[in-house]
Amino acid sequence: MTIRHPLFSRLCQDTPLIMGILNVTPDSFSDGGMFGAVEAAHAHAMIMLAEGADIIDVGGESTRPGHEEVSAEDEQARVLPVLAAISPIAHAQNVPISIDTYKAATAEAALKAGATVINDVWGLQREPDIAHVAAAHGAPVIVMHNRTEIDPSLQVIDELCQFFDRSIAIAHQAGIDDGSIILDPGIGFGKTPAQSMEALSRLSELRARGYPILVGASRKSFIGALINQPPQERLYGTLSAHMFAVAQGADILRVHDVRPHVEAKRVWKALVAAGE
Repeated sequence: MTIRHPLFSRLCQDTPLIMGILNVTPDSFSDGGMFGAVEAAHAHAMIMLAEGADIIDVGGESTRPGHEEVSAEDEQARVLPVLAAISPIAHAQNVPISIDTYKAATAEAALKAGATVINDVWGLQREPDIAHVAAAHGAPVIVMHNRTEIDPSLQVIDELCQFFDRSIAIAHQAGIDDGSIILDPGIGFGKTPAQSMEALSRLSELRARGYPILVGASRKSFIGALINQPPQERLYGTLSAHMFAVAQGADILRVHDVRPHVEAKRVWKALVAAGE
């Protein structure tokens, strides 16, 4: 199965797609507060576009461990001005913008303001109405696995499959077809470092379900545990994890550092082509 939504018709010829992260939050684990102002967010988005980002992912609420939830009103106050500023340029370059939210009201407002994809870190299960918003706008949905508590005893692939079965059922009931559903194993979310690594190492089993896979391992804690580096110093570990994920079938990489991933992708694809 491939992403059939027309927004991705050109981009799907060049997988993996590189999704650049644009956090407009004061408390994200890696870059919180750096791009909160509209001018700074706009400037960073322009850099990511120039570096070759295929998608820009805009988020107004941190999802780091221990984060404080924000209201839909506060979330929209952060993201809507940014969407208004960057969407005309992104759309002119045929680059979709995703809204990173689990709130139906924010998704609705963001889609009206220029977003074209919904990226839900609770896999449509926190606020199922978000699936109806996506269906009404014809927006693809990225459904990410998440848990409120970590359980080291869980068999991670079984847990992921059961979670995705529920998310896909919600999507189908709302009228979203399979061609507009992307799965994200939620690396670092509700998992031990060992479970995150197992999810990556067995990604091909998830890909065999037929849905495109997004992987966001950028600067995650399991990388920090392996190389003993803070978030801003985890680029090399991130590149290793993401290229491994591509070899396992990942279709989209959600990243903080666009240019290094674009270049790594170019070399990886050239090597694969040379061996065919």
